[in-house]
Order: sequence, then C-alpha cells, then structure tokens
Amino acid sequence: MAMASARHILVKTKEEAEQLKQQLTKGGDFAKLAKKHSLCKSSAKKGGDLGEFPPGRMLKAFDSVVFKKPVLKVHGPVKTKFGFHLIETIYRT
Repeated sequence: MAMASARHILVKTKEEAEQLKQQLTKGGDFAKLAKKHSLCKSSAKKGGDLGEFPPGRMLKAFDSVVFKKPVLKVHGPVKTKFGFHLIETIYRT
C-alpha cells in the first residue's frame, strides 16, 4: 500500500500563504514558520508534521499534491475548505 509523510502550513488567505512561501524560498525554516503561523494547531506543534498516511485520508486537493508532486519541494498555496496550505511531502512509498 502506498504511504506518504508530509508537513503543511495552513493559513486563511492565499496572500499569507504566498508570503510564507517566499520566506521558505529564501531559506526560511518550515517547522518554525508552521509553529508560528499554521491554523492547524495539532500539526503546528510538530512543525507542521502530519505523520504517515495512505492515499484517501486527506482531502482530494491535498492528496493530489502529496501523492503526485515532487518530494521535498514546497507546493501551494493549495485551497481546501480549511484555507490555504503550503505542503511539503517528506517521502512517498
């Protein structure tokens, strides 16, 4: 069974997500930014880490990034019903 591990930063607006992505592009620390800015409190405490999960556990838009886009790159903003995510897949099997 396919599995992946990912981390994310969830914010309310596309603009905020784009600003955070710029900081990451310039070498910002994903975990620190997640702890400070992410609205997902459970993962924010862990630097945005969502742990390991199979396809279908997350929302479709989220899954499509985690299971199809290049690993170890920050993708987004990705819009879901919760807001805008920046997503980094750590590994995928």
